[in-house]
Amino acid sequence: MVAALEADYQTAPISEQERVMLDYVVQVTRDATRISPKDHERLRSAGFDDQGILQITLLASWFNYINRVADALGVGRN
Repeated sequence: MVAALEADYQTAPISEQERVMLDYVVQVTRDATRISPKDHERLRSAGFDDQGILQITLLASWFNYINRVADALGVGRN
């Protein structure tokens, strides 16, 4: 499963709900300024409520933040 997700989550054997969530997370990571109400509605249509959307957004944002901090400090580099 991990290898399939790393290769391409869009073709990995995951549920449609998980795929919609990952599409959103990718967009948050690439350019959060392009997130629109349409993106939130897509998440709602996949079964996420407002609390779930908030949690997905916070977790994706936190991982993006902490990875940039680690990169800036050289954490994990030899």
